[in-house]
Amino acid sequence: MLVKTYGAAVIGIDATLITVEVNITQGINFYLVGLPDNAVKESQQRIDSALKTNNYKIPKKKIVINMAPADIRKEGSAYDLTLAIGILGAAGEIPEEKLSEYMIMGELSLDGSIKPIKGALSIAIEARNHGFKGFIVPIENVNEAAVVNNLEVYGVSHITEVVDFLREVKPLAPYKINTRELFYQNLNNYPLDFSDVKGQENVKRAMEVAAAGGHNIIMIGSPGSGKTMLARRMPTILPPLSLAEALETTKIHSVAGKVNKGISLMTERPFRSPHHTISDVALIGGGTHPQPGEVSLAHNGILFLDELPEFKRNVLEVLRQPLEDKYITIARSRYTVQYPANFMLVAAMNPCPCGYYNHPEKDCVCSIGQIQRYLNKISGPLLDRIDIHLEVIPVSFEKLSSNTPGENSKTIRERVISARLIQQERFKTYPGIHTNSQMTPKLIREYCRLDKESNTLLKTAIDKFGLSGRAYDRILKVSRTIADMDNSTNIKSMHIAEAIGYRTLDKKGWLG
Repeated sequence: MLVKTYGAAVIGIDATLITVEVNITQGINFYLVGLPDNAVKESQQRIDSALKTNNYKIPKKKIVINMAPADIRKEGSAYDLTLAIGILGAAGEIPEEKLSEYMIMGELSLDGSIKPIKGALSIAIEARNHGFKGFIVPIENVNEAAVVNNLEVYGVSHITEVVDFLREVKPLAPYKINTRELFYQNLNNYPLDFSDVKGQENVKRAMEVAAAGGHNIIMIGSPGSGKTMLARRMPTILPPLSLAEALETTKIHSVAGKVNKGISLMTERPFRSPHHTISDVALIGGGTHPQPGEVSLAHNGILFLDELPEFKRNVLEVLRQPLEDKYITIARSRYTVQYPANFMLVAAMNPCPCGYYNHPEKDCVCSIGQIQRYLNKISGPLLDRIDIHLEVIPVSFEKLSSNTPGENSKTIRERVISARLIQQERFKTYPGIHTNSQMTPKLIREYCRLDKESNTLLKTAIDKFGLSGRAYDRILKVSRTIADMDNSTNIKSMHIAEAIGYRTLDKKGWLG
């Protein structure tokens, strides 16, 4: 008897329908075809144990299973439940007509219990797109899968629940979630706040500018000056995630298997902070079975790289493409996958190997050559993609001991949102352009025109500080953001002056 069950393969962050055809005929053997990997092939032993443990009969006949389409490689153990139900259906244990109504995914234990899978949200979206009535999924994944509307999602913990449900012996209740209510209920629930930061008003201002224009930022300062503390509060002043952004972000984390149990929808912007020993594959994504890397897990959020010069050179260089294109492409011999990577880079570093160059109280023991070699660990092309360079000076004891609270994140975020709205209106006819940091040279010429005074000031700064040609466009982009924050149609000289102050590493005189 020939029956079909349905599952899905996750490629990139999207799922593709997989049809599992099971045919039982005369003979004794077991064939699994359709480009399965070793984990899928091993499912025979898990299925055999799970079915026998629960007193389901496996026919002593020839069983042929085809996983179509055959040109897509099937990876992982998530097909166990799909295959097992297909075998029971072909053996006449389950009504064939019920199998066509549901997409079924899950990993089986030897006792028949069902373990969670990766990419449940992407698979649920694919199930809805193909018009399935419902999606049967492990109970641990039911929260993320139930986010998809117009699809009945059933969470199960044991194979007997699935069989009884399909036999109509014991009903299951679909899991319901009000996505919009859940989204707005948990929005912006951050435990950190900028009011915790004492002093550093100039740094907080620069971070506000970075958030308003989507600019990448690097902070240079001595140990203990507050770089990490400031960076960790950056998400609290970014505009809230839209529902579409929240779904896309959750989708990426679902594919990576990093959605926490009980979480349906990610409502906070991601903040990823990998250690400097990370490999290029872990940062960018890939591997034998490609998975999203840190740059994709930071999509719609922050990628924070602390101690930037300590990262391996090849690791830092792979950042260049996603910083420019906002996505990462991973090519393999059989296929190519693409992961979104639209993140803000926030980096921090010491000014020298000992960490105390330009410190107001402690002496630096490094030579100018050592400092220069340390800074040269960050290549020009990477630095070219960072709009704001900021020196962070340690806070004095008087400010640290002050009981006066700083400005809170909510107030700052409101100003950031206002500036973002101006940019959305400006770039509404330009697909893929949402913030000033994404402006092309053509858009810079159109929206960053300078009056005579501003042009003279910028020329003087370039000549005096030895600013590079690449700094020119960055200054214009940042000054456009500062003007938006002032609700000014034109860029003024004071906006240019502030933007020039955010190019520390481009100034020839910075090393004295």
